[in-house]
Amino acid sequence: MGDASIIVDKRERNLDIIEGLSGSGIILRFAQLPVGDYVLSDRMCVERKTVRDFDSSITNSRIFDQLDRLGRAFTKPLLLIEGDENESMMNPNVTLGAIISIYQDYNVQVIRSKSAADTVSILARLAEREQREKREPRIQGAKRAFTDAQWQVLILSSIPGIGPKIAKSLISHFRTIKGVVSAEPGELMEVNKIGEKKAEKIYEVLNAEFIESDG
Repeated sequence: MGDASIIVDKRERNLDIIEGLSGSGIILRFAQLPVGDYVLSDRMCVERKTVRDFDSSITNSRIFDQLDRLGRAFTKPLLLIEGDENESMMNPNVTLGAIISIYQDYNVQVIRSKSAADTVSILARLAEREQREKREPRIQGAKRAFTDAQWQVLILSSIPGIGPKIAKSLISHFRTIKGVVSAEPGELMEVNKIGEKKAEKIYEVLNAEFIESDG
């Protein structure tokens, strides 16, 4: 086969990775990708986060929207977390819970990378392996309008500990977002996989008075 190629999001600014891939013989093409950072084949795309980026994206729940769209566009979506785990400012249990949710609820595989050089090696090997099967990189996942049902699931999925599967169960049980908001903890527990602690957290988030922080 010829040299492997990767489509790189043109907003990618990590020159160590770009120069490393180019120096390893990978042919790079740049485009504004609708999802992900590196397209390795027609079915595989990688979203790359540094440890600190990952922390931030958990806090604001942005990671779950990104990976939901990534999983809809590619059948082999990957999240690559780059850097020393000790750099994380998150509680390890929160990080672990997020990674488990990413795999179980979004079907996204998580790969750890120690450094930019490690990331280069991982991306190059994955691209070469994919393209041995003549799976050329192809941009997927053009933005499209969400249906009302998709928006409902996305809204509920942003609650800590609630992935798309539980969100779908909630909206199916209560029929509307308003019905979920109006439910008492005991009623929320009638939904499969929602225990007392999770029910209380959902109730707390949906009914807490908004107080804007100074930060």
